[in-house]
Order: sequence, then C-alpha cells, then structure tokens
Amino acid sequence: MDFISQINIALRGPTGQPQSATDTISRLADRLSPSTLLADRRAAVLALKGLARDWKADVGEHALGGLLDVLQNDAEVDADIGKAVLETLIILCEVDENAPAAARELGYRHTDVVLADEKVAQKLFALMADHSFYLRYSALQFLSSLLQNRRHLVQAYFLKAPVGVTSLIALLEDKREIIRNEAIFTIQSLISQSPEIQKIMAFEGAFEKLFNIIVNEQGVEGGVVVQDALACIDGLLRFNQSNQSYFRGSSLPAVLLSLIGFPPSLPLDAPAPQQFALQLWDQAQKLTNTALVVGLIGLLARHAGALRLIPSNLSALPLAELVVTPYVPVPDTNGEEWDRLEPASALDALVELVLHGEYNSIIDGERRTKDGIELRAAAVAVFQNFVQKEEISEAIVQAMVSQPGSQAPVTPLLYALTTVPVSPLNVLSVTSTHFAALLFSHLLRFSPRAKILARSIVPQASAQSNSSFFVPADGGQPPAPPDDDDADAPQTLLQILSEHLSLAFLARGRADLPDREAREWDRLCVGYLCLLIQWLWEDPLQCGSFWRPLVEPINQSAEEDAVIPGLCAFLLGVCYEFNREPGEVTRATVHPILMRLGIDMLAGRITHLRDDDRFKAIGPDGFVFTLPSAPVPHHQAPPAPGAPKHDVEEGEVWFDWAFVDFWKSNYYTIQKGIAVDPNSLSSAAGQGAESALLVASLKDVIRNQAADIERLQSQIKALGTPSDEIEVLREQVRTLTEQVASAEEKRRDVEKEQEDLLVLLDELNSKRRRDKARMRESGLEVSEDEAEEDDEEEDE
Repeated sequence: MDFISQINIALRGPTGQPQSATDTISRLADRLSPSTLLADRRAAVLALKGLARDWKADVGEHALGGLLDVLQNDAEVDADIGKAVLETLIILCEVDENAPAAARELGYRHTDVVLADEKVAQKLFALMADHSFYLRYSALQFLSSLLQNRRHLVQAYFLKAPVGVTSLIALLEDKREIIRNEAIFTIQSLISQSPEIQKIMAFEGAFEKLFNIIVNEQGVEGGVVVQDALACIDGLLRFNQSNQSYFRGSSLPAVLLSLIGFPPSLPLDAPAPQQFALQLWDQAQKLTNTALVVGLIGLLARHAGALRLIPSNLSALPLAELVVTPYVPVPDTNGEEWDRLEPASALDALVELVLHGEYNSIIDGERRTKDGIELRAAAVAVFQNFVQKEEISEAIVQAMVSQPGSQAPVTPLLYALTTVPVSPLNVLSVTSTHFAALLFSHLLRFSPRAKILARSIVPQASAQSNSSFFVPADGGQPPAPPDDDDADAPQTLLQILSEHLSLAFLARGRADLPDREAREWDRLCVGYLCLLIQWLWEDPLQCGSFWRPLVEPINQSAEEDAVIPGLCAFLLGVCYEFNREPGEVTRATVHPILMRLGIDMLAGRITHLRDDDRFKAIGPDGFVFTLPSAPVPHHQAPPAPGAPKHDVEEGEVWFDWAFVDFWKSNYYTIQKGIAVDPNSLSSAAGQGAESALLVASLKDVIRNQAADIERLQSQIKALGTPSDEIEVLREQVRTLTEQVASAEEKRRDVEKEQEDLLVLLDELNSKRRRDKARMRESGLEVSEDEAEEDDEEEDE
C-alpha cells in the first residue's frame, strides 16, 4: 500500500489534479536524486519502467541520466531496484528492426547516452558477478541489447574491464540454465569480429566450459543449447589462427569426433562401430548440431598441423585402401531393420553414393529429393578433391582401359556414363548419367595424360543397354540391326558419348514430348556437353568430328532456351580453336560453317548462357536447385529460394561450380577464337595435349627428384644424429679449444710486457749515455769499463 500511495502522489499534483505524462515523468525523474530515500527511488524507477514502453522519448529525455546514476549507486545495494533500472534501460535502448526509422533511431540515441560514460559499462560487467538471479540475468540481457546496437564500443570497454572476462566465463558454469543460456548468447555477440576478445576467451577456458555444456546436454542429441554452444565455439575458432593452434594443442579435438559417436583413435583399416553407422537422423535439431560439428572438423583439418582427424588434403587420405562396411535399410521396415553388406573400399562406396544415391535410392525410390541430391553433390566435391593429384586421376582412368588380349573392365562409373538413354526417360538413370559425367570431367579436366588414356577406353558391349539408339519422332519401330559382317569395330568412349548426344538432341526435338521429360532430356544434354567441352579442351586430335550435331541446336531460338544453344556454340568454338592437326575435317572445313551461322550469333549464344538463372546462380557452396513440382516449360529456371515448398521437395543439378569456373575463365578465348582466320595461330593460352603431356612428364621428373632429395636429406639427418661418445668428444674439443684460447691470450700478454720492458731498457741506456757525455764535457772522470761499454753500445 505504501508503494501505491507513493505512485499516486507522484501522478497527482499538489492540488490533486491529474498531470500530463511529461509532468509525471519529470516529477518521477526528480525522485531519482540520491538525496531521496532508497524506497522513493525504487518506487520512481518502477513507475518509470511502466511508462517507458509508451513514453520512451520522454522517459529518455528526462530520466535517463537519473536511471544511470541509480544503476551505479544503488544496483549492488538493492537487487530489486537494480533489476527494475536494468529492465527500464533495456526498454529505452531496445531497437526493433520492424519499427519505424524514428523509433529505431531513438533506441540508438539512448544507447549512445548510456555508453558515453565508460563507468556504466564497467558497472554492468561487475553486476554479472552478483549473486542475485534477477540482477545477473537482467545485466546479461542489457549487455546483449547494447552489443546489438553498438558492438564495437562495448567490445572496447570489455577489453579494459578488470573483471569482465572472469565474470562472463564463470556464468557458463551457472547451475541455472536460463543464466547459462543467456551467457552463451551474449558471448556469441561479444566475440564477433574481435580477435582480441576471442583470444582472451580461449585462454580463460571458454572452450572447456562450452564442451562441458555440450557433453552434459547429450552432445548432438541435445537441443538448441548445444547448437548455440557449437556456434560459439565456431565463432572463437573461425578466422582466428591463434585460437586454432591453441585448440589443436589441447585434448579437445578428439571430443569433436566423440560427439557424433565416432571413436577418435580408430585405425583407418578398422570398421566403424555399429552405434555410429546405424544412427537415426530423424530429428532436425540433431542434423543441425551434427552439421556444426562437421564444419568445425573441416575448419580445423584445413590446416591440419597437430590435428590428426583427417588430412588437410583428401588426396592424402587413402580412399582406395580404406575399407568401409556399408549398411542398407531393409525395404518396408521404415528404417528399423538394416542389412550389413560386404566391406568395400571407401572410393567405391563414394562413387556408388554419387551415382545411385543414398542406400541405392531404396528409401527415396523414384523421388529425387533435394536432400538426397545435395548429399550426392557433396560426395562429388569429395571426389574432386581426391583426384586433384594427376597420378590419382590417371590411375583411375587407366583402370578403365583394356589391357592387350583382354576386355575393358565394366566399372560402375563407366557403366553409368555409357548407359543408353531411351524414351521415355528414367529419371534415376538420367541423374546417374549426369553425375557420372561430372565425376569423369573431374578426372580429365587438368590432366593431359588422363585425356590421352581416355581416348583408348573401349567399353564392353555389356556396359551398354541392349535398347536401340534410334528414337523416331513418330514412335515407329526401330530399324533392323545391321548384319554382323557389316558391323563396325568397337566404339571408343568418346564416340559413344557423341552418339548419345546426337540421340538426346533428336529426342528433345519431338513435338509431343511432355514438359517434364523435355526438361530431363535437356539436363542429359547439358551433362554430355559439359563433359565433352572439358575433354576436348586443348586436345587437337579429337576436335575434328564433333561439329556436325551441334549446328541444329545452335539455330534454336534463344528465347526458348539459352543453355543448350550456348553450350553447343561453346563446344563448336572449342572444336574450331583446337583443331590444329591435319585430317579429313580441318579448320578450313569448319570455318565456312561458322560464317554461315554468323560470328555475332555464336558469340551471342555464348554470352546468353552466362545470363541464364541455372548458370549464374551456381556458386562454390552449392549447385542444387529445387525442381518445380507443377508442369512448367522445360526451359524455365528453378523457382526462387523464397517460393512456397511442397510436401516432397525435389532437386536437380544442371552445372557444377568447377565447370562454371572453367567456363568463365575461358569463354572469352573461344569468343575471340571463332572470329579469326583458320590459318592463324591459336589464341588460346594453353598448349596442345602432347606438349602439355611433355610438360607434365618433366614435372613428374622434377617431383620425383625433389622426393629423392628429401629422402636423402632425411637419411643424412638420421645418420648425422650424434651418439653419446661423439657428444663427449665434442665437449672435450670445446673445452680444449677454450683452454688454447686462454693460453694464447696469456702468451700475447707476456709478449706485450716484454716489449714494454725492452723499450724501457732502451730508454735507460740512452739516458745513461747522455749523462756520461755531459760528465766528460764537464771534465769529470769516467771509468774505463764504462767507456768501453759505451763504445760497445755505440758499435751495436
């Protein structure tokens, strides 16, 4: 009742009449003076807290200074007034992003007033160590609000605070979860873009306390708290080399693997435990937490150093030798029963995942889910990183080449690449072929020797489907197969891909083709074209015979589709640019075709490809699009990211980032090359495949010699390791050397003293002779002996 009466007196003037809000706020602000009683100040603060929400500008103008005085003088004395003043300041400094600009500016202005005095920030840091729950929680909330508005200024005050770091780190061990969770959120904001604070937090034990929280919350099985803690650890490590080195030197890296159930010390040749391999991933929060853990492992493994989780370059990981045990779910068991398959190499398992999807598409079936496509795209990135070394890519391609007297092996990659497309298209088969083209392009892109080996690949007849290559537009019966006598020699892989591309061009031109199937034919054509572009680049021996099927798609109207004509124009330019070898089809043969098509039109086709949404939206971090579920024209771009999602979100792939980066680096060369005379020199900066092969062989020689030198140096270092006896002898040599130096120094000192004595003796003899001479001149007697001595000295 006393509080209510005080508020009533404050709200009514001396005459008992109601006052305006401004007058009431001014009167309440006067009661914040230190000369009033603590109970009066507490009542005034509570009243201002109630008015601050609706009258923020007036409360800030008249009472903000008094509130800051109460914070510094009374908050530690009385927890209730401290809690009330902090909540009032939070309201005054709150900035709502959805509010009008004037309201946001008011919050920023109040924040500037609060932070104008460094003592306010220091008091706030000190209040975080208070034992009162409400005072500590309100201080954390107010600090978070200030960090949101003026982060850099608060960070500067925090670096000067004598107890700020200790108080904040101690909150991570608070038994009250709401305090601990608010502390994690505050630390995330505090360490943002501040390497100094990140280092201080790391050396004060933030890593250990955050991992304790994660472990106590059941690791990746935990909730949002685990996600915030992992995000906080990521903020401490990312872009901070010092913290990464400190973290690697601790015992915490092994905890990262244990969080996802993988034994840290498991040998590469040992199978993974079942509790790791058969985890359930039906919780979205677990997926989010695991993604953060894997991101941390990748961040630390990028510069491996002392961290021995995975090699910094996956090409150093023996995927071909690493044995894994695949598991697949039993159909119609809803993932509750699993079959254990035979052990296989990690490389084979990786390729199978790319070609056929997770669990061979048993779960997804005919659906091409976006999550499944993104998983396969990530596996493509792992494969690309693995084959970066030319010797690895060459070994994989060499395994597809038939040896003399034997047939070429039917590898899964080769089988998927040479599968004959038939109408109607099977979506899973098209996706498998497209991903096979991506994998094969990674093997050939920058390896001239692999391109030469790929020329010799002759797939077995069993690797191809028995279906006919002929898909007539009217749906008639295919022609009868030719007689065996007229059968051609076995086709190479390059010839098969060329025929499949021609088949795809023929099929996509059918007038009665459904839009969804037409879109799939387009994707298949894109896969073939991208592979052929990268294969024929700088390969003059193969460029002469690929121009014929490209002319008709180039003449297609760019309004219908810019991708296929653009890729065909680019491939035609590659065939013209690098066709430098004599043969049936030369540059002079292709040049009139270019003139007939039009140089400007070809250049425009190539340029329009860059403007297509399916091309320009590709980035290093992802190249999977959402497939439109409703029937749309096959040339329509994928829906925008903000488009409404359906129950089953399907995905599709058109290009990968490696091809987009390759195309952006070389499209100008082709645009310039198609306009030059056929007898001119190549405008490409690169060399032919044969020359590049010579350069590559010389690089191999240099690389082998460097390895031999390094090995010999290590042997010399091992042989030069001093034994105990040699070390003793060296110590004796050092001692004797010091003694000889000391004796030599003494000898030089003695010689100098002797020289000084001789000089002194000579001066005495000279003086003696002068004295005797003066004695003779004075008529004094000089002994004969002395005279003889003087004569002898003069003779000398």
